[in-house]
Amino acid sequence: MESLPVYHGGITREAGEKLLLASGLDGSYLLRDSETISGVYCLCHVAHHGLNVVAEAHNDFLEMHQGYVYTYRVYRTDEGSWSAETAPGVHRRLFRKISNLITAFQRPDQGLVTPLQHPVVTKGKAKRPTALSCLVAPCG
Repeated sequence: MESLPVYHGGITREAGEKLLLASGLDGSYLLRDSETISGVYCLCHVAHHGLNVVAEAHNDFLEMHQGYVYTYRVYRTDEGSWSAETAPGVHRRLFRKISNLITAFQRPDQGLVTPLQHPVVTKGKAKRPTALSCLVAPCG
């Protein structure tokens, strides 16, 4: 997990949301440890569209951040596959590698509000692209 450029370890939910909202880009995403369930991760991404209903209830939040952060639990099954909790009614998918899961969710209509488009990488990992990081996010 540590080799993934989008993995931010044990940062808090609030810290992750600040990083995502600071990017200002729809589809920005990161991966962090769950604060409540040991061994589970959170795939977090920001969406700016489809917020009319939310805007009425959280107007101050939207004026401040202009987006909403969605969080999906990512976990390893007993058999060793990776899976993510997505929208209700979406068939659960299993992946051999976490990087395959991320790649799958970069496409539209996979059970997330918006596709994963813009990786928010940790500062120490941003300077050293690897073959794995280029699979997860295109290298420049």
